[in-house]
Amino acid sequence: MFQGSSALLLDAKGRMTVPTRHRDALGAQCEHKLTLTRHPDGCLLLFPRPVWEAQRERLAALPISARAWTRIFLGSACDVEMDGTGRILISPELRNAASLSKEVMLLGMGNHFEIWDAATLADKEKAAIAAGMPEALANFNF
Repeated sequence: MFQGSSALLLDAKGRMTVPTRHRDALGAQCEHKLTLTRHPDGCLLLFPRPVWEAQRERLAALPISARAWTRIFLGSACDVEMDGTGRILISPELRNAASLSKEVMLLGMGNHFEIWDAATLADKEKAAIAAGMPEALANFNF
């Protein structure tokens, strides 16, 4: 299970270095083979390949009424591999789709990651806090 956040920088070629704390787990789980895709919230999703393959099957089985969403997820999917220094290349199309600038945030979300433009994520978090706790979390406490 992946959790936590990491502030990262994209290099001039659009590569992002996966934090060391996640590399070993990704190596064991998927031999450093990953899949990136778009999310309509404005971020990218980064999956270990076996997790993505299960999601891909679920998406492909959706009814025709969900075709537009299937197109967003499957049509944008891009297989990537970490290089020897733990970097992944984010294609220009995906960087553009998520409005990624130099500063990005990698968020562990359980079985996958979200990749956000740092400023966009900060704005989304401020808006969520200002909107208050959703009813789904009303009885949730630590």
